[in-house]
Amino acid sequence: MTESVETAEVGAFVSPATGRPLTKRGENTRRKLLEAAESVFAELGYHEASIVKITEGAGVALGTFYLYFDSKQTIFEALVIDLNRRVRHSMSEAMAEANDRIEAERLGFEGFFRFTAAHPALYRVVREAEFVSPETLKIHYERIVEGYRAGLRAAQQDGDVDPTLDAEVAAWALMGAGELIGMRYLLWERDAQGNPPTQIAPAVLDGMTRFIGNALRPHAATKPAPRVPEKENENG
Repeated sequence: MTESVETAEVGAFVSPATGRPLTKRGENTRRKLLEAAESVFAELGYHEASIVKITEGAGVALGTFYLYFDSKQTIFEALVIDLNRRVRHSMSEAMAEANDRIEAERLGFEGFFRFTAAHPALYRVVREAEFVSPETLKIHYERIVEGYRAGLRAAQQDGDVDPTLDAEVAAWALMGAGELIGMRYLLWERDAQGNPPTQIAPAVLDGMTRFIGNALRPHAATKPAPRVPEKENENG
């Protein structure tokens, strides 16, 4: 790998051909290649996809590809990181107006589902990453959980979330729930004409929010039932 998956998010991208940071024009070309790769990998899968298909989709010459990526795997890994960055941005932006953690959960998942509806490639690319680049798959999930965990711990300090919950476990559980809800109600759902939904159904989001609220909110400590005084013995 020429472009490290650990540093691919920062934005100071370097050409593998020249070893120099990309110009503004170069960054725009790189973006076109990533957008084309998203479409090609989503439609054909990793093994059937080709650099030729990607460059055709981006409208650039084949040789231009190697100014930005040195292989199909390199652009695939860069795409996973790029999708990860964009989906986290969509979630964070959506959560910014929340008044408490439960509302933040709802808004965050709205942002996630909105991005997923617009970029269904996220699911196929992430699933294939398990076999193509397990290291990149791990980075994808860990970057999501990192922010999630921090948000839950802050909410525990604020009293919005049960302080006895393990924030790490809760973050992974919530991320898994959101991924499967999106798969069921966005990726697999079709209308009478066979078209996928453009957004999650409000009833599904309501049900998910209730479930999350019940799981996260602080619960009153269970107290033993009050002792009922025994009646005095009438005979004595």
